[in-house]
Amino acid sequence: MFVNLLSHTLLLPVLLVQAIYVRMRVLELPEPAGPRSGIVGQGRRLRLLVIGDSSALGVGVKTQQEAILGQLTSRLAPLARVEYDLVAVVGARSVDAVSWLDDLPHRQYDVVVTAFGVNDVTKATPLRRFLAHQTTLIDRLSGEFDAKRLYISGLPPMGQFPLLPQPLRWAMGRRAAWFEAHLRGLIDRRDAARFVTIDMGLDDTNMSADGFHPGPAVYAAWASAVYAQIVADTALLDAAADSA
Repeated sequence: MFVNLLSHTLLLPVLLVQAIYVRMRVLELPEPAGPRSGIVGQGRRLRLLVIGDSSALGVGVKTQQEAILGQLTSRLAPLARVEYDLVAVVGARSVDAVSWLDDLPHRQYDVVVTAFGVNDVTKATPLRRFLAHQTTLIDRLSGEFDAKRLYISGLPPMGQFPLLPQPLRWAMGRRAAWFEAHLRGLIDRRDAARFVTIDMGLDDTNMSADGFHPGPAVYAAWASAVYAQIVADTALLDAAADSA
């Protein structure tokens, strides 16, 4: 940890210049078109909430059908009547989600998928606060929204983001990995929470045009990872069948 802190301190002037440069040249992509609430499929009732930042919103693809929401609901539709909601904002951090819950209708959800962390890294949220906000978010979703399962998405390997130049790419990658390791430890101590990660390299071939957001292939892999955990959870699906 000391070596990591020292290296970041020595590189700070370079990192700041590169961060400014990246913000100036980043390509602003539109939000994908498509409904953010609805119902698909037939059979047992499965209530789904996807909540998060621009990746949860699906930035990087043209339609919600290609984004995490559409990719996941299309996989679940043959198994259940999926009632879904999407709550996501570009640039959102974990602390923002906590405040959103005050304004959301208090409905029950069987499955909640979260996606936060990248903006906590880029906006220099202290690790302690990030974990505290994640804890509050999980507790409130489990309590106030009666979420049966929470699938907490890990941070992407920012050290592979094509947009970021070196050594900024290296520094962001190290910090993202540090946050993810502690987030995984937090999730392991929560009975209703599951950690979700995807094992694939990121490069120009599968990232979006801005070199920062996922492309369709990454969203598909993410959705498949969440779907695999849901279908393996027989207790969750049995409960959904009983509530149908």
